[in-house]
Amino acid sequence: MKKRLLGMLLCVAMISAGAVGCGDRKVAEDDAASTSTDATTETGDGSSLAGMKVAVVRNLANGDHTQQFLAGCVEEGEKFGFTVDTFVTDGDDAKCQEAVAQVISQDYDAIIVSHAQLSYAYDMLLPAIEKGMKVVTFDTMPMKGGDAQGELLPGVTSTAQDDAALANLSLGFMLEEFEANGGTYPIKVVKTFMGPGIPPLDRRNEVYTKLEEEGKIETVTTISPSDSANARGDMTTKTEAVLPTIAVGDVDAIWGCYDELTKGVLQALNDAKRVDIPIYSIDISNDNIQLMVENPDVWRSSAAVDPKLIGIVNMRLVALKLADQETPEYFNLAANNIITTQLEEGVTMDQLGAIIEGWGNAEDPQGAFYTEEVKALHIQ
Repeated sequence: MKKRLLGMLLCVAMISAGAVGCGDRKVAEDDAASTSTDATTETGDGSSLAGMKVAVVRNLANGDHTQQFLAGCVEEGEKFGFTVDTFVTDGDDAKCQEAVAQVISQDYDAIIVSHAQLSYAYDMLLPAIEKGMKVVTFDTMPMKGGDAQGELLPGVTSTAQDDAALANLSLGFMLEEFEANGGTYPIKVVKTFMGPGIPPLDRRNEVYTKLEEEGKIETVTTISPSDSANARGDMTTKTEAVLPTIAVGDVDAIWGCYDELTKGVLQALNDAKRVDIPIYSIDISNDNIQLMVENPDVWRSSAAVDPKLIGIVNMRLVALKLADQETPEYFNLAANNIITTQLEEGVTMDQLGAIIEGWGNAEDPQGAFYTEEVKALHIQ
């Protein structure tokens, strides 16, 4: 059955706890078997976590951010002796639901789901809970009836970036630079957005809307992609159509609620040789860092959470659940703002910890669940 699943999905990696990267299916199974045999982790009741199987389903495109997230999941899974299989469904909601259903039908002990939609997440994951699987989600809210204010599926831990903080950091720096340049409110903004119906972006938008209501922001126009599977390219096309209507001085800033949207807008600005509108964005990756360094006068900052740390934290929560330890219903990961002037040519994600205080700190007991309970479950 698992082989059939792999044929149906775009698999970024079929990864056992002893093998990283796409590879021969038999090799992955052999590695998983050897890991299960060679490592043991005793839980409180004497059972072993090593060799347990965890699936990670990521419903976003196979970009750098996704790879960092998956690397965090896999590397942390290795420390518990897990077999970890990862699947990427490219923002295709039908494919995401099919992948999760196939995983549930197999012999996995737990599942991590990233970026499934509010409208179907509860019904999609209910069979996993009923089967006894452990479930952790990222930027996925399995709320009964698809109601963001409703009941969370019992047994699930729903993790997220602190979206309010991300928005406050990016928009706050936008306003700070506007004031420093002698601007008077309201600041005129081109807003990028996907939604409503995407919980993390909706939460970010609440901060933006509040600033509108306070008279600090005037939205000149909103640009949204029609094709979520190709958000970057679609945003380039949409922005190219809008730019001729915006004269120099008509707009003070662009707010990117999500980095794929930002990169599409940046491409259109570069193609039009427009450097008069600064961008303030959310999310970071190696690709983003390079673009920020190459376009410092345009892409001014990006608020973010380390995507690798997100994967690590989600896997730690899975381990705690499998060990019958207490876990919260909700957990938000702290955000940082990365200002382009802090970066230089050649800087990568792995080096941000030396530049941004607190970035990617996987040994933080509060912010990263690096607790004595987690340490005791590590086999290495």
